[in-house]
Amino acid sequence: MANSITPLGARVLVKRIDAEEKTAGGIVLPDSAKEKPQEAQVVTLGTGGKDEDGKTIEFSVKVGDVVLISKYGGTEVKVDHEDMLILNESDILGIVG
Repeated sequence: MANSITPLGARVLVKRIDAEEKTAGGIVLPDSAKEKPQEAQVVTLGTGGKDEDGKTIEFSVKVGDVVLISKYGGTEVKVDHEDMLILNESDILGIVG
């Protein structure tokens, strides 16, 4: 996939992973009842953050990682006709798996 956005600083571009459309009991959920998915896949890393001495801070995640994000964090953007999210690396709660 060709990305037309490169996040700046310690930001990360992610794509939400759709949640299950059925409950454990087999009930199909309508769109209005679904919560925003909290899992996302890292698509692109930003240009990197700097510490107080000007040294580059390494990212804790890499492209392709599945991560856990806060429900309402980040900024929604469209990239190549797909809904994505730009968020600070500090808004990533953990790596799944």
